[in-house]
Formats: sequence, C-alpha cells, structure tokens
Amino acid sequence: MVAAPTMPIPPPMSLEQWADMEEDEPGELVDGYLVEEEVPNHAHETVVSWLMGELRGWAKPRRAPVFASDHKLAVAPARGRKPDVTLYPPDTRLGAGSLSRKPPRLIVEVLSPDPRDVRRDRFEKAGEYARLGVRSYWLFDPAARIVECFDLEPNGRWIRTVSAASGPVTIPGFDELVLDLDDLWSEVDHVTAEDPEDAAAL
Repeated sequence: MVAAPTMPIPPPMSLEQWADMEEDEPGELVDGYLVEEEVPNHAHETVVSWLMGELRGWAKPRRAPVFASDHKLAVAPARGRKPDVTLYPPDTRLGAGSLSRKPPRLIVEVLSPDPRDVRRDRFEKAGEYARLGVRSYWLFDPAARIVECFDLEPNGRWIRTVSAASGPVTIPGFDELVLDLDDLWSEVDHVTAEDPEDAAAL
C-alpha cells in the first residue's frame, strides 16, 4: 500500500508579506498563518457603513484618520488584524504603505452570529488590542441590538463605560459625538427586511 503524499507546510508569512497581498485576498494573520475572517451579512455591513459615516463627520475637522475593514493593523510580531472600523488620533501620519504598526485611538468590531467569531472579538482580539495600547474598543451586536464601549485602564484591562441598546448615546472621551442607536437599528431593519417583490418572483 502506497502512502498518500503529504503536502508540505508552507513557511510562516511575515507581516510585510501579509500587507503586500492583493486587496481581495481575505484573511487575518495569526502566528504567521492566514486565518479565515468572519463572513459579513447585510446587518453587519449596514452597521459598519452607518458607523463610518458618523465617525467621519466627527473625525474630519480633527484630521483623525478613519478606516474600514480593509485596513491592516499589526498587533504583534506575527499577528495582523483587519478591524471593522479603525480610528487614529488627530494628525496621525501612517505613511504610504498598507500596514500600520501604530496603536489606534479606537477599534470597533461588529459581532457576527457565529459563536466562534463572537469569542474571537470578545476575548482574543480584545486582548491583542489591549496589549497594543488601543485606548477604546467598541462592540456592536446587531442581533442583540446592544452597543458596548470599553476604555483601557492603566493596568491594561478594559473597563466598560457604555452599554446601551437605544436612544442617543454619548461616549466618554469623544466630545460632541452622539450615536443615535434608534436611527442605526432602523436602518438595519430597513436593509435586512424581505423585499415583497423578491418573494412574489419566487
């Protein structure tokens, strides 16, 4: 009996190699190897789009860079993440490349229904972002309609400063930024509703 040939294990990828991959190549870098990203649904993308609009309006006069999920962030020597939304401090310069090693002011992750992705955002990524020195971490849960905001304490632990489900929300440390959660969830409902014309066509 002839044994089936084994596929050689590829060598670990560097952060620079990961950063130079084509834009449409999915995956985050964990210990030198690509891992699957979550598969975003319409609710997820609606939250990201809405939040990008709110943060851009707040960040533009402050010259604070804001990026969506194609932005690549080094969180450790062999780990790179692509947060759903990333905001840097005012007047941050990142250079012409595609990889950032600077701690953002804020990272936002939008939770997906998959328990594996929820654990990754709540525990694995939360620890990485804290060690990097990210000052604020927000979690948006479209299924539960809950927003949680955390600030990094001097001891390196996250402290929850906001937990809200509705109404206008002001967030400590972000003067003049008000998030209208009722507007957000209304937009999610509108986008994710079934189209009667599509149902009739079936």
